Amino acid sequence: MPSSSISISISISSSTFLLPLFFFSLVSISPSLILSASVVEDLNNLHPPPDFNSTIIKNCLNIPSLRYCNYSSPLDLIEIFKSTIVASHLCNESRNPNCVESFPKIDLHSRPKIAPLYLSFTFFWKYCPLTILSINLSNNSLNGGFPSHVLQCSQIQSLDLSHNKLSGDVPVQSLSQLTNISLLNLSYNHFSESKISDSYFFRRFNSSSFLHSGLVPDRRGFKIKVIVFLFGFPTFVILMVGCLGWICLHRPDFLPAVLRRKYKFTPAMLKAATGGFSANNLVGKSEGVDIYRGSVRDGSQVRIEIYRDEVSGEERRRFTGECEILVQLRHKNIVKVVGWCDNRRLRAIVTEWTDGENVEMWVAGSAPPWKQRLKILMGVLEAMRYLHEQWPHVGYDLRTCSILLSNNRQPLISRFRIGDQISNTRKIYKYGILVMEMVTNKRPREEFERGEEEFIEWIRMHYPENAHMVFDERMRKTGNTVDQATQGIGLGLMCLDLSRKRQPTFDEIPSMMSKLSDLCRVPSSPDYKISHGGKGHGHGRNQSR
Repeated sequence: MPSSSISISISISSSTFLLPLFFFSLVSISPSLILSASVVEDLNNLHPPPDFNSTIIKNCLNIPSLRYCNYSSPLDLIEIFKSTIVASHLCNESRNPNCVESFPKIDLHSRPKIAPLYLSFTFFWKYCPLTILSINLSNNSLNGGFPSHVLQCSQIQSLDLSHNKLSGDVPVQSLSQLTNISLLNLSYNHFSESKISDSYFFRRFNSSSFLHSGLVPDRRGFKIKVIVFLFGFPTFVILMVGCLGWICLHRPDFLPAVLRRKYKFTPAMLKAATGGFSANNLVGKSEGVDIYRGSVRDGSQVRIEIYRDEVSGEERRRFTGECEILVQLRHKNIVKVVGWCDNRRLRAIVTEWTDGENVEMWVAGSAPPWKQRLKILMGVLEAMRYLHEQWPHVGYDLRTCSILLSNNRQPLISRFRIGDQISNTRKIYKYGILVMEMVTNKRPREEFERGEEEFIEWIRMHYPENAHMVFDERMRKTGNTVDQATQGIGLGLMCLDLSRKRQPTFDEIPSMMSKLSDLCRVPSSPDYKISHGGKGHGHGRNQSR
């Protein structure tokens, strides 16, 4: 036969039959054989010779222990023949010195391309040559379970499956039947851990046979895990508690709503809301007070009024008590207080943001008509009555610079004083000053040397005959506006009377303001203005008595 087809002679010499325990007593391989085809090609192309069966019978008569001596069907005969082909190739791949005479080892160390192929030939392992004493399949990245069919070579003395990716259970019972094995290496795999200490078989080998195999607990690794757990877990807990504590103290807005202190702000929250107290968000500044526009975590815009002066613990507690009251105020003409900060170095009140200006800026810049000014005065009065009835101990600032305007031109009282015991008489007096400021567009504290006292004298000097001389020059004086504004001054002067003889009460002022509001809805006419002029002066004189 040509050498390419691997010549296999069936004329076997008697010496070949007598090779002890050697699988190749079945066939004689020509010494001049050159393996030029792959094992797969030979398995596909070569077929048993006609006298192959008789040759097997003769061999079994001489060496009954040969593994193929118990074949029982033609299919077994074909498998036996194929196993001879695989044996020829595997012997050479394993670099055995003389494959014609002996096949002592299977060495496929670091041969990941062919090792899985030879493992797949189960018929070869079924008729494993008796001369094989060593099997090395290490470092081949073999996957899957333990290759149990290798154990059919029960005569082996050495088995190395280390440095692979084998997993699952190890067939301890089958391994225990390998009585000749003295060297076993299953290290560096991923086998399932088993109680090998209960197995006599595993006691035959030292721990290096199972290093990082997954079969036995890695004591060193276990110690490391224990150390990591004993020190790492408490450290992790401490860090988590520390982080949670920091969040609770500095950024409680990151916590769920049920865990947060309602209305409570911290310096870190205010810093985040204002972009690090950025100058771009600074909207107002005075001695000891900075006013910022900010955005809190829920996206809402807020006004943050920061007091940077250091105060005593008692003052801080009083400040906190005041803020706890302010957050409860609910009225359309009172700015909503969102919360506060009472840190030792930083105190702040956080309110809802309004894009509108304050009343002082609005009157000075827009020169609104009397009807709109009266609407502001009515709104402020409603807020005053609410506070008088439900929060009588809460004081407030009625200066035009402290009253904000909402987007729909509603006045909002924004500054409060709690516990100052301001009398109702004084609150009504302040409302009278506000009425005068709205009519005149004057700032008593800035434009008059003696402040409010001189401001009031100046108005009384012109009221009622020349009341129009104190009106805001830019306010349109059409129709009955002059008479309405004059009556507004009269109401204001009554509020300024601290003698209690003429000062109206909180119950009387609303009806008086309503009459002024009703006058704004009366259409003007030439006849009305002429007759009203006389009546207006007469009314003014009566008021001055």
